[in-house]
Amino acid sequence: MSTRDTAWPAGTPCWVDIAVPDLPAATAFYGAVLGWEFVDTGEEFGHYTLAQVGGRSAAAIAPVQPGQPPGSTLYLASDDVDTTAKLVTEHGGTVAVEPFDVPGTGRMAVAFDAAGGAFGIWQAAGMIGAEVYNEPGSLIWEDARLTDAGAGQEFYASVFGWTYGSVPGAPEDYAVFSVGGEIAGGIGGMMGAPEGTPSHWLVYFMAADVDAALAAVTSGGGTVLSDAVDTPFGRMGVVADPFGTAFALHGGMPQS
Repeated sequence: MSTRDTAWPAGTPCWVDIAVPDLPAATAFYGAVLGWEFVDTGEEFGHYTLAQVGGRSAAAIAPVQPGQPPGSTLYLASDDVDTTAKLVTEHGGTVAVEPFDVPGTGRMAVAFDAAGGAFGIWQAAGMIGAEVYNEPGSLIWEDARLTDAGAGQEFYASVFGWTYGSVPGAPEDYAVFSVGGEIAGGIGGMMGAPEGTPSHWLVYFMAADVDAALAAVTSGGGTVLSDAVDTPFGRMGVVADPFGTAFALHGGMPQS
């Protein structure tokens, strides 16, 4: 199992949480689709509920806050949230939630990049973020899908030091980004999203059987947005949970 016990390198996607209007319905849905088991952190933390794979935290589900729509937030690791927040504003982004401490776990902020895509910033203390990755039920990939891919690439390079590489056969505005020489995700245009869709991050969770997971999505009240297809990078499809939050299912890289 691919696991981690130390803080993720700055600039690396390290965590995702999903805000939902019905926590019991959400845990039932995601448990069936991704095999998650859950740990409720309690009333003190607003019933922020850790989603675990093999006893290790992979993501979280939390009740929506007043005025907050359902949705997911991808977090990028930082060694110093306050410095990162300043860089966000210096390079055309916006800090939506100023840095604050999460007692016993870390320090965080929420921001918008220069193309309007929302993301979180996480400085680990007691909690590193994802403790398992590239395993069924855990994060395997992340895409920034932006209305202005060029502005987004310039922003993330300036704030997090990302470097980029092309992908044969992909749209011209799509690139993989690397942190410290390690490929960590993708960034590009809207990739065929419906007209009017805002910039966003799309997270990919690994599924041992993508087709079975798609069936669990529909039986659990979710929606299949893009049927499963085989690609050079594995079998994948895009879905939405019963509350409209989109995510992708990925079967892992094909074995050669």
